[in-house]
Amino acid sequence: QVQLVESGGGLVQAGGSLRLSCSASRRTFSSYAMGWFRQAPGKEREFVAGMSGGGFVLNYADSVKGRFAISRDNVFLYLQMNSLKPEDTAAYYCAAGFIAGATMRGTYWGQGTQVTVSS
Repeated sequence: QVQLVESGGGLVQAGGSLRLSCSASRRTFSSYAMGWFRQAPGKEREFVAGMSGGGFVLNYADSVKGRFAISRDNVFLYLQMNSLKPEDTAAYYCAAGFIAGATMRGTYWGQGTQVTVSS
């Protein structure tokens, strides 16, 4: 069973930084592509960043390129978010799944963590 638990969300001013963490087993990291998605109120869930099971970065959403960075160790998947903007406000979800073109498709999901960026 794949279990994903996110942490690290919160309230931050525009221009600030946050780091999200997602705990998963080593087997999960090696068996699945891992990534981050987000969903703002009234909008569909969208891909943010992804990483292959081998630890290679797949891609970033155009809206976060140059500001966000995905990484992992043996225990956690991370999303370092810098230069945050109010439009980054959303619930952020950790996902395990499969590569789909230049991004990924989530099969297993965490419970989500809220990120709110004030102007």
